[in-house]
Amino acid sequence: MRQLSTTVLVTGANGQIGSVLVKALREKYGQSQVIATDIRDSGAHDEGIFQPLDVLDARALAAAVERWQVTEVYHLAAILSAKGEQNPRQAWEINMNGLFNILEVARQYQLKVFFPSSIAVFGEHIQRISTPQFAVLAPTTVYGISKAAGENWCQYYFHKYGVDVRSIRYPGIIGYQSLPGGGTTDYAVDIFHVALRNEPFTCFLAEDARLPMMYMEDAIRATLELMEAPAEKLSIRTSYNLAAMSFSPAEIAAEIQQHLPDFSIRYEPDFRQQIAEGWPQSIDDSQARADWGWQPAFDLARMTEDMLLHLKVR
Repeated sequence: MRQLSTTVLVTGANGQIGSVLVKALREKYGQSQVIATDIRDSGAHDEGIFQPLDVLDARALAAAVERWQVTEVYHLAAILSAKGEQNPRQAWEINMNGLFNILEVARQYQLKVFFPSSIAVFGEHIQRISTPQFAVLAPTTVYGISKAAGENWCQYYFHKYGVDVRSIRYPGIIGYQSLPGGGTTDYAVDIFHVALRNEPFTCFLAEDARLPMMYMEDAIRATLELMEAPAEKLSIRTSYNLAAMSFSPAEIAAEIQQHLPDFSIRYEPDFRQQIAEGWPQSIDDSQARADWGWQPAFDLARMTEDMLLHLKVR
């Protein structure tokens, strides 16, 4: 007989979002009810349960679900956009076969699943301003292709097998808790670290490359709110658009200069600029607001102030 209390397993727990999400989940459910997993132990989860786990190992995944009597999975293990372009076949294998293993174990054990999608699912021929929920998905990176396919597989498992899988299309996530992890929007994390070292920042995007962004606190809160929402309230079983703010490298640099007047930036766009040009500049998230009451708390100014405050302490 499987237990009724919530027990959560997080894959990719060492990543930018995973490391913060694990802490939030443990505060909510208790240290013993959240099992952090990743391909290797980073030492970041010493205060609770950590189990090394390769999401490509379906038997090990099922064994972990059985061992810990898991009821929910937050599947964050993935190769991100920029790193994915350096090894597309590996990114596809990890991102897709890892998801299949999660969906299959969720079907078998009747688990609730969170699957993070991304603005990378959108392609070059979209409405880039206020990109709608039901825009045509024609991604230009293997990361985006895997996320778009993953969204549809999640919806399929919901309709075919009744798996309660929920998803958010994350914009760029900015947080002080960890270093950049290989995404196209990660300049907006690195820029703060460089600025506080009193060094000039070299940006791999053009100064006017406006992209949707979100502060980590909002991203974690949105994730938990979606997972807590009554199933009957949810109308989207692919992935919800989610928005908070949009800015360019020049705009975030100007905001940092309000606090650090000597900070300087130069622009040397590389292959990631082309990736960014296939993504939205802003997102229409009215469906998330209507279905489960989503509201962001941080804009660019408040985020910048909070980032600098926390990084100075660290």
